[in-house]
Amino acid sequence: MRTLARRSRGAGPLALVAALLGLLLLFAPAASAAGGLSDAAATLKKGQVYVAPQMLDRFSQAQADALTKKIEKADKPIFIAVVPDAANKDTVLTDLRTLVGIDGVYGVWRGTSGFMARSDRGAMGVGVADRIGGAVTRADKGDINATLNDFVDQAAPQTKGTGVNDSTSIAWVVIPVVLVALAGAGVFFLFRRAKKRKEEQARAELEQLRRVVDEDITAFGVELERLDFDPRASDADDAQRTDYSHALDSYEKSKRLMDEAKKPEDVKQVTEAIEDGRFQLATLAARREKRPLPERRPPCFMDPRHGPSVKDVDWAPAGGSARSVPVCQADADRVAAGLDPAVRTVDTEYGPQPYWNAGPAYAPYAGGYYSSFGGGLLPGLLIGTALGSMMSTPSYAAAPMMEGGHGGYGGYQDQYEGGDYTGADFNAADFSGSDWSGGGDFGGGGDDW
Repeated sequence: MRTLARRSRGAGPLALVAALLGLLLLFAPAASAAGGLSDAAATLKKGQVYVAPQMLDRFSQAQADALTKKIEKADKPIFIAVVPDAANKDTVLTDLRTLVGIDGVYGVWRGTSGFMARSDRGAMGVGVADRIGGAVTRADKGDINATLNDFVDQAAPQTKGTGVNDSTSIAWVVIPVVLVALAGAGVFFLFRRAKKRKEEQARAELEQLRRVVDEDITAFGVELERLDFDPRASDADDAQRTDYSHALDSYEKSKRLMDEAKKPEDVKQVTEAIEDGRFQLATLAARREKRPLPERRPPCFMDPRHGPSVKDVDWAPAGGSARSVPVCQADADRVAAGLDPAVRTVDTEYGPQPYWNAGPAYAPYAGGYYSSFGGGLLPGLLIGTALGSMMSTPSYAAAPMMEGGHGGYGGYQDQYEGGDYTGADFNAADFSGSDWSGGGDFGGGGDDW
């Protein structure tokens, strides 16, 4: 368990909170010393691995300790429980999630029946935990230790958020005592820490976006220079000068807005300006070449830097189903020839990824490029991707698209993320995963183990 001593340096009410928590921990049940959902949840809040006493002959305390260290090293909100057959197969995962109260990834090995896993959307993409659980169950053929370790190894890189903050989790175990003793002082401290972590994450995401958007702005500036248009030339007319002026204004606006951006949601206005400017460039090029003016279409889905799309083509991202997406002519030709399109990738902690699979920070980035074409277009294009999963949530659908800096594409800032405390405030229907992993007959009674 991570140290508690460094958290007891405060003065006044906060020092008393830490002292009370430390005393109460002395009486906390060990990971293998008690049974039932309540004790399992209390243990998971502290160590993230629980083993029911009846299961120690199949998964030892030493193995549980090693798995706990692995999860702590990964610093991810992953919770593992090994429970007997008496645990109710229909409710054990959801009940544990409710009692633990932390947005995360949950896995349960149940008696002789096998392994099952689910996750909150804030911690992992829809159905991913279920698929990983099924794969490791089939591969490890009933070996509990191998299955649980393989699951953590595969789930950790795909889990969003950070591991359990011990001071936060302990406080929730004893929150009634703390509230009575200190009249809410501890709660204020906990929520202040959570707010600070949110702000730090928003700053990190903004810097991540800044590098990508600066590349897009630079590419737009290069297109302006390549156009080699002189408004004073004798063959330039007023319509051309208006197009050029509009494009130039959009370029300057995008630079200014990016410089002024304070949070990830602010990026939406930047990519809106770039999209508008690129369309003006396309219009100006058509006027100069005496071609029909282009139709106002969405940017190329593969890479918005390619400019406005020219047609829709059927295409499927890696591991996804086919859908009709707007593309530039060059990408349309690549797809028609059976080649991979030139997809916009960005750096992530897991290596280069397409922008639509790079995490929720890219929602305002994509949202700005497509905001002029109806709120339903982008979620439809992104079905089956990381951003698409986020946009399919009820909170996304109910919120106005990016208005006021929240909701819609920017609503992720107000939704729970992996490692966040939610208590029982979560939508059980949103606890992602369609089927229990591991199969078998999960029949059983209640949870009095």
